[in-house]
Amino acid sequence: MTGIGVESSARVTYIVSMTDALKKLLEAAKTAQPTPEHREQQRRSFVYGNTHFENDLITREMVDREAEKLAKDKK
Repeated sequence: MTGIGVESSARVTYIVSMTDALKKLLEAAKTAQPTPEHREQQRRSFVYGNTHFENDLITREMVDREAEKLAKDKK
């Protein structure tokens, strides 16, 4: 046998191209400036994900409702 097979070679090429694409995305992400609205969406998503993981009765609507209450209290 010589070297790697065609299938393995294709897999390596795919991985290398994915690695290059991922590097480009990571570089772009370093300079991204999220809007305040996007940050809030991400915050709520994080809260939902972590609370729902512990308690499946938690809904996105509950997280949104509580976030709105907190925003009103801040003003």
